[in-house]
Amino acid sequence: MKSSLVQIFRSAVFAGVCIALAGYGFLAGKAVGTFLFIFGLATVVKYRLKLFTGTAGFVQNGQEMKELLLILVGNWVGCLLIALIARCSPMPLQETAQTLLEGRLATGWWKAGILSIGCGILMTTAVTFARKGNEIGNWIPLIFAVPLFIHCGFPHCIADAFYYLTVPSDFWAANAGSILLLYSMLVVGNFIGCNLYRVIVRPKEEQK
Repeated sequence: MKSSLVQIFRSAVFAGVCIALAGYGFLAGKAVGTFLFIFGLATVVKYRLKLFTGTAGFVQNGQEMKELLLILVGNWVGCLLIALIARCSPMPLQETAQTLLEGRLATGWWKAGILSIGCGILMTTAVTFARKGNEIGNWIPLIFAVPLFIHCGFPHCIADAFYYLTVPSDFWAANAGSILLLYSMLVVGNFIGCNLYRVIVRPKEEQK
């Protein structure tokens, strides 16, 4: 059991690294970064890594819910590792991340939470199809879902974790309470969105 949890955590850390690298590309150039972000989710799916938004829509019981929390923490650790690298970059990544976070805060925690539901819907759909095989038709939802959630401004709680960890420390110190409330709602919104399909589709057998 302990070994299994360690493996889950390690996989979650690497998933966070992959998403954060995609987020790094987005901060470096939003136009091209919108499409480069596909790399993050595609890597997670092909390596079958443990990503919160790629797992939340498939949990079956209380034990898997506990594992989902471990996955979330592991994703944060992976994001933190890349955020530390981003802080060394000569590009204005910290300033761009702060502008993005300021936009989220201006939207408001409850509105941002509702918007994040859209991202959850897209992520579960993308992962469901991509896991079915390597045929191009199975990958089309993923190829379109990632640019779509970015273009629509639907927050992705793991990508946002990377952005928020990249933001200058003084901004964090001045807005810690608001940021934590905002982020909590993004996690809840993503989880709801990831599971909405169960209300309508209710598949007989879900992929693990």
